[in-house]
Amino acid sequence: MRIAKWSTFVLSAVTAMSLIAGCGASTENKNNTNAAEPTKEPVQDTAKEAVVNVYSARNYAVDKVLYSKFTEKTGIEVNVVDGKAEELIERLKREGESTTADLFITVDGGVLNNAKQAGILQPAVSDVINANVPADRRDADNEWIGLSTRARVIAYSKDRVKPEQLSTYEDLASESWKGKLLVRSSTSLYNQSLLSSFIELNGAEKAEQWSQGIAANLAREPEGGDRDQAKAIAAGVGDVALMNTYYVGLLLNSEDAEEVKVGNSLGVFFPNQDTTGAHINISGAGLTKHSKNQENAIKLIEYLTDVEAQSLVSSENFEYPVNPKAELPELLQSWGEFKAQTLDFGKLGEHNAKAIEIMNKTGWK
Repeated sequence: MRIAKWSTFVLSAVTAMSLIAGCGASTENKNNTNAAEPTKEPVQDTAKEAVVNVYSARNYAVDKVLYSKFTEKTGIEVNVVDGKAEELIERLKREGESTTADLFITVDGGVLNNAKQAGILQPAVSDVINANVPADRRDADNEWIGLSTRARVIAYSKDRVKPEQLSTYEDLASESWKGKLLVRSSTSLYNQSLLSSFIELNGAEKAEQWSQGIAANLAREPEGGDRDQAKAIAAGVGDVALMNTYYVGLLLNSEDAEEVKVGNSLGVFFPNQDTTGAHINISGAGLTKHSKNQENAIKLIEYLTDVEAQSLVSSENFEYPVNPKAELPELLQSWGEFKAQTLDFGKLGEHNAKAIEIMNKTGWK
């Protein structure tokens, strides 16, 4: 009897242990159902904040307005880090894959080409961008896209100079303008790119002759920016100056009455209309190589190049739009159409070092 009871007890215990072990195995298998499956790509966090991060060497009030409008339209926040173009390029090179920047924006075609050559950009693939911006206003590989252009023209005193006295950039180096010419220093990228365009179009020798003539004809040593050259004309220091067109527009629409007065004293002349055309330069945006928000970045370029944004840039900052369908403000219309230089904007960067060498050699301080 005792043996029978003990056998029954042992059998029951073994059965119970088997059931417990079975339950444990079942639970372990349940918890590891994915162990035998192929590894899956991580699911994208749909709650991630919609942003686009911009490294920008453009510092205009209209840009902030455009970014705000873009956010209102799309819900995508625009974060901007301001800085000098060369420093931002070096920062992007240094940061490499860890960068948070999605777009690089600057104001010179040569610098945009330098960014491309540095390997910090990638093509922005978009049919919308291609429709908004003509091929001659963007990189051949779409590694940068034009956002606006500005012409570097001859501004002159309406009181002391007649338009028929003006003709070409080259003529500013002639004896007739000795002691009458105003221009900012050779450290200005605007002047470096202008001389770079002459190197491309006319060769280094003629570019050097021109630079020497400019240095000899100055009414004073170069100082200040384009606005300061305009003010010097109004003050009678000189009669003509090399200036970007949009500065004239900003003077005329300034809240400062004295600046408006200066603007009204100036005439605008587009040189070389019978030869190579007036020099223009370009602002542009490039999609960074290691962008984390590519889709948002491309959306921002699409927006900045659409008709509405382009018309706003032109009416508020008096730059010329890259989108040919954009509306020009009355002031730009009043200056009339003009023939522009035809060259690859990348050449401005390629010839920059030579341009600086020439300026140093010829005494353009």
